[in-house]
Amino acid sequence: MKSNQKKKVSVGRAIDEVRQKKLSPHVLRVTMFTLCALALIGAAVALLTRESEYLWKVQELNLHLDTPLFFKQQMVVSGGLLTWLGTWCTEFLYHPWQGVLMLCAMWALLMWLVKRTFKVPSKWGAVVLIPVALLLIADVSVGYWVYYLKLRGFFFAATIGSIMACGAVWIFRCLPSGPLFRPVYVVLSTVLLYPFIGFYGLMAAIVMGTLAWQLKEKKESHRFINTAMAGVSAVVVPLVFYRLVFYQTAESNIYWTGLPLFRINEQYQSYYIPYYLLASFFVAMALCYRPEWQKAPQQRRSGWFWMGGQIAFALVLLFTVSCCWYTDHNFHKELRMQRCMEQEDWQGMLSEAAQLDDEPTRAIVMMKNLALSRLGRQGDEMYHYRTGAKASNTPIPVRMTQIVGRAIYYNYGQLNFCYRWCLEDGVEMGWRAEYLKYLTRCSLLNGEWQVARKYIGILKHTRYYRHWAEEQERYLENEEALRADAAYGPIFHMMGYDDQLASDNALVEHYLMKNIAWMNSDDPVMQEQILLAALWMKDIQMFWPRFFQYASMHPGQHMPRHYQEAAYLYGHLEHNIDISNMPFDKEVVDSYNEFMALAQRCQGMSEEKMRDVFYPRFGKTFYYEYFLVRGQKLY
Repeated sequence: MKSNQKKKVSVGRAIDEVRQKKLSPHVLRVTMFTLCALALIGAAVALLTRESEYLWKVQELNLHLDTPLFFKQQMVVSGGLLTWLGTWCTEFLYHPWQGVLMLCAMWALLMWLVKRTFKVPSKWGAVVLIPVALLLIADVSVGYWVYYLKLRGFFFAATIGSIMACGAVWIFRCLPSGPLFRPVYVVLSTVLLYPFIGFYGLMAAIVMGTLAWQLKEKKESHRFINTAMAGVSAVVVPLVFYRLVFYQTAESNIYWTGLPLFRINEQYQSYYIPYYLLASFFVAMALCYRPEWQKAPQQRRSGWFWMGGQIAFALVLLFTVSCCWYTDHNFHKELRMQRCMEQEDWQGMLSEAAQLDDEPTRAIVMMKNLALSRLGRQGDEMYHYRTGAKASNTPIPVRMTQIVGRAIYYNYGQLNFCYRWCLEDGVEMGWRAEYLKYLTRCSLLNGEWQVARKYIGILKHTRYYRHWAEEQERYLENEEALRADAAYGPIFHMMGYDDQLASDNALVEHYLMKNIAWMNSDDPVMQEQILLAALWMKDIQMFWPRFFQYASMHPGQHMPRHYQEAAYLYGHLEHNIDISNMPFDKEVVDSYNEFMALAQRCQGMSEEKMRDVFYPRFGKTFYYEYFLVRGQKLY
C-alpha cells in the first residue's frame, strides 16, 4: 500500500513539474518577436487601408525644402531637428506605402531600443508595444487638428524624438559608475539634445535621473548626484537657451517645444494624453529596471502563462488603439472628395457625395455642387444628393476656410480670397505645399508671372512636387496655353468679379454665394452660377431677371429641371410673372401639384416630421429645398 501511495505521489509531482515547466527563453523571444511583427504589420495595413486620404492630406500640409536656408529656419527654435527630420520623412507619404514603411521601421527600432535599454525580459516582451501604440494613437487621433497644427512634421516627430531619447538613456546606463561619468553625461546630453529635440531631450534627462536609483553605484550619494544633475539640467538648460539662443520661443513653451500645440483660443489638454503617457512609460520602465532580473516568485509560473499573458496584453493594446482611432465619417469623406478635386476627378467627387452614412457637412455639399457645376449637371441634379449642415465632429472651432475654403474660392474664380487665405494660414501655421501650389495657380491666372516664378522656384526644391512645378513653367507668360488647359481653362469663365476690397468673415459659402448672386455676366458659365446663387438665396425678386437671362443665353435648349421647379413655384407664390405660356415639363407640374396636395394633408405637423414624410418623394426637388431646408448653420 505504501509503495502504491509513493508511486501516486511521485506521478503527481511529475505532472506538476510538467505543468510548471517553463518554456525555453528562445520560445518566449520568438513569441515577443512575432507579436511585434504582427503589430507593425497590422498598423501598416490599417494606415494604408483606413487612412490613405489622411496620409495624403498630411503630406499636402507639409513642406520640406532641400536648401540650407530651410534647415537654418528650423533651427531657430529648440526641437528644430525634429521638425526638419519630420518634414523630410513626411514627404514620403506622397506614396503612402513608402512613408508607412519608414514609420514602421522606426517603430521597430524603438521597440528594440526599449528592450535593450531597460533589459526587458522576454516574458514581459509585450510591454515594448506600449510606446508604439501611444505613438500610433497620437498620429491617428488628431482629426481636424491636421489643418491647425503648427508643429512641422508632427506625424514623425514624436517617433524620432522617442528614439533619440531612448538611445541617450541607453548610453547613460552603459557608462561606468562613479561620481564623474554619468553626472557629466546627463548635463552634456541635455545641453546637446534640447536644441535639437526639445521636450524629448528633457524627458531623457528625467528618465536618466530616475534610472540612476536602479543602477549599481558604489555610494548612495552617487545616485543622488545623478538625479540632482538630471533635475537641474531639465529646468536650467531650457532657460539658458531661451535667454541666449531661442528667444523666439515663448517662455511658457520652452519646456514643451517639439510637441504639437493643441491650442485655439484655449488649450485642449485631452490631445496631450498620448504624450503624457509616453513620458510616463519611460519613467515607469526606469523605475522597474533591475541590473539583473532576480528570480521572483513569478518565475515559478509556467512559460505558457507568460506567453498567454503577452498575447492578452497585446490584444488589450489593440482594443485601446481601435477605441482611440478617429473614425468620423464626414471627416474622411471630405478628405476623399478633396483628393478627387485635386485630381480633377469630378465624377469621383459625386460618387463620394452619393455614398453618405450621415448628414453631410457644408464642405461636402459645396464640393458636390462644384463637381456638378464642372460637369454641367448642377441645374438638373443639385438636389439629388443628400443635403445638410452637420457640425464637424471635433471640439475645436472649425472653419471651412482651413478645410476646403482655398480650393472652393479658387475653383469659383475668387483668386484674391484664395491667395489671401493661403498667405494668412502660411504666416499663422507655417508654409505648406498645398498653399504654395494654390499661390502658384492664382499668380498664373492673374498674369503675375514673376510672383508665379518665385513660388515655382520654391516648389522645385521639394522631393515630389518638383515635377509639378516644372510643368507650371510652360504657362509662364503664356495666357493662351492657360486658357487652353483643361485645368486652368474653366477658371477663366469664373473670374468676372469686381475688383474690390472686402471681407468674408471666414464664412466661405455665405460670402461666395451672396457675392455671385449680385453679379451680372455675359459669360454663359458664370451667368449660370449667378442663377444658382440666386436659388441658394431663395430670393424671388433676384431670381427672375437671372432666370430670363439664362433662357436668352440658351435659346432652343431644354431648361434644367431645378430652374423650372423654381420658376413654377415662384410663379404660383407671387403671381408677378405670368408663367402660363412657359413650357414646363409635365413632371415638374405634377410633382408641384402632388407636393402641395401633401402639404395640405400635413397641416399642423412640425417641420421635422414633415421632412420625414416629404423626403422620400420630394427630397430631390427645389420645392423641398425651399420649404423644408432652413436654418442651416454656415461656418
